[in-house]
Amino acid sequence: MLHEMVEVTNFRITGPYRLWLEFDDGAAQEIDFEPILYGNLYGPLRNPEVFAQVEIDPIARTLVWPNGADFDPETLRNWPQYRDAWIEAVARLRERDPAPVA
Repeated sequence: MLHEMVEVTNFRITGPYRLWLEFDDGAAQEIDFEPILYGNLYGPLRNPEVFAQVEIDPIARTLVWPNGADFDPETLRNWPQYRDAWIEAVARLRERDPAPVA
């Protein structure tokens, strides 16, 4: 599978754990991050104040948070293809480590 080179060009917060994203290829979509906000890296984003600190990295052109959380822009662009795998990965993490951050 060829990895697309895409960039996040704009975003806005549309609700709790939800972002509307725009990409350099003209695509746009809303992503609900709530199901995957778990663990040491993504769990802290459950705090609405932390989630709201999202920015576009000026070099990687993807979403980043001050705690180091980020997402590959290609994953974000093709979220419908990746969503279920991310949710399954979080479920496995919960089974293995049921009490990490958030």
